[in-house]
Amino acid sequence: MRFILISASLSLVLSLIGTPAVIRFFRARERGQLIRDDGPQSHHTKRGTPTMGGTAIIIAALIAYAISAALAGRLDSAGGALAMATFAGMGAVGFLDDLIKLKQQRNLGLNKTAKFGGQALVAIVFAFGAQYVAETSTRLSFIGPLSLDFGPVLFPIFCFVILSATSNAVNLTDGLDGLASGVSAMVFGAYTIIAFWIFRHQLDYTNEAWIHADTLAIGAAAVMGATLGFLWWNAHPAKIFMGDTGSLALGGMLAALGVLTETELLLIILGGLFVAETVSVILQIAVFRLMGGRRLFRMAPFHHHFEQLGWHENQVIVRFWIIGGLCTAFGIGLFYAEYLSRAGSG
Repeated sequence: MRFILISASLSLVLSLIGTPAVIRFFRARERGQLIRDDGPQSHHTKRGTPTMGGTAIIIAALIAYAISAALAGRLDSAGGALAMATFAGMGAVGFLDDLIKLKQQRNLGLNKTAKFGGQALVAIVFAFGAQYVAETSTRLSFIGPLSLDFGPVLFPIFCFVILSATSNAVNLTDGLDGLASGVSAMVFGAYTIIAFWIFRHQLDYTNEAWIHADTLAIGAAAVMGATLGFLWWNAHPAKIFMGDTGSLALGGMLAALGVLTETELLLIILGGLFVAETVSVILQIAVFRLMGGRRLFRMAPFHHHFEQLGWHENQVIVRFWIIGGLCTAFGIGLFYAEYLSRAGSG
């Protein structure tokens, strides 16, 4: 437990101290955020705010994890190393996307093929490591494996779907100051508890995965602390944005934790706000195409809809944080209830 606390505390301090340095670095190089012309008018004042702040989250979390895992004598743990490598790999894809946007001064970075190609490469490496090194089950899981087994052939495809879906969901949510970082910190906090609980109680459904669960808890705590430190500077009015660098990294880490703790479907509940944001975009596009140009929301993702209704940005952020917190609490409650059920039946 103490190494989890060390990891969270160290990453928090590193992120709090390091983010201003990242702000100065990108500001000096004029790496400022580009704003969509069709976005909310109030957001145009944010043009030029430094972006790619996800680099601060990634660096702080990786350093904190390495030190904490080394102190615990668990630096060789396959599960923790695989999760952190996926976190960094997805961040690298986002970094390239951000870099192209800034160099070409347009709001489009990597094309869809290149972006999904990068995510697919990370997913394939992750799937191989999860299956053959961390010995994770290839079956679909809620809280423990279900009957549907993807097998060695379909499992990499499943990993690609969950990694790309989760990372893009966090990316869609990252449209208001501190919204994505605040909700992400809550979900990483939940996974810190879940991974530690799996390790502490050696739950029977985790096969050999419980051996690595302590380092998964250390990794989740490291990313949680780094995200909270970044949130200090990202809260409204934001001094820096995480960019795709941060959103893809955070989403990739959440997906990795879901697979490695065998709670993929539980992740849908824990990250319920991310799911709602993604569904709002899908519904907006579907209604627009099927209803001859009509719109379901004034703007999607639907956090912008409430801005268009006259809500202040802070109102939307805090109320969405509340929703995100409720989803996370409900997910933890389900996990604990399932544990009690299994313990009682055993």
